Amino acid sequence: MTTTSAFIGLGAMGFPMAAHLARLAQDTGGHALVWNRTPERARAHAAQHASTAVDLQDCAQADVLFSCLPTSAEVDEVIRQLGSRLRPGTVWVDCTSGHPDSARRQREVLSAHGVTFLDAPVSGGTNGAQAGTLTVMVGGPVAEVDAVRPHLAFAGKVVHVGDTGAGFAVKAINNVLLAVNLWAAGEGLAVLGKHGVDIGAALEVINASSGRSNASENLIGQRVLTREFPVTFALGLLAKDAGIALDVVESVKGSAPVLAQTLGLYRAAAQIIGEHEDHSAALKLIERMNAQEIT
Repeated sequence: MTTTSAFIGLGAMGFPMAAHLARLAQDTGGHALVWNRTPERARAHAAQHASTAVDLQDCAQADVLFSCLPTSAEVDEVIRQLGSRLRPGTVWVDCTSGHPDSARRQREVLSAHGVTFLDAPVSGGTNGAQAGTLTVMVGGPVAEVDAVRPHLAFAGKVVHVGDTGAGFAVKAINNVLLAVNLWAAGEGLAVLGKHGVDIGAALEVINASSGRSNASENLIGQRVLTREFPVTFALGLLAKDAGIALDVVESVKGSAPVLAQTLGLYRAAAQIIGEHEDHSAALKLIERMNAQEIT
């Protein structure tokens, strides 16, 4: 039997992710539906990738429905609008960086319509989305996760991390660790700059040494030193994810003072630098604090 997929949310990540679903549909004789709040975006996707731009209600006819939206609140709204239009047997795969509590509530709501819900956020950035090499961390019953694996055409690695909500929890902790590494590297480089050290040379040494991280190896050199700060992941969304991570900490009465401090720093950066700036632009706040440009 051919499969109809639907992708809701064609942002910086969703647009290329949905392209892989469209290619899978072409290869298997299936259909790939796309919807975006801005219809022009969906029509552009259809023109470029041979998907089919549809109204939101039409997405309810999909066998596998994907969503990739800014927060769980937007997913709640889409669920409300689709409601009883959803077909029993549909699998809803939410790739939003959502909240674990929302995942459990959404699964319960959709279960009443006979729809399976899996929280399946992704990591790998826009480059990974374009290449189809994203890491997908999935929460839900193992049998349901195994059943949906063949449909995750945008994935390079799929890991079942636990029951409903676990995917969102892992994603939140992953992203707050990104924030920690980015901020710490920014502080260190700003201080070295004030010390008269060549920042580019220092970064080269760090990236060949034990202090390296994805932030130092990729983000800082490509975005901060160049002063380009291309917007692929908004600063405000990273602050949101750090907040979810602290909710995860609180839910188990854990102790994570470094993560708590990081949340405060990124909320401040989002307010001062701008929530719609790229997340790497958080380092502009460090530059102001030290009167030293990281370049």
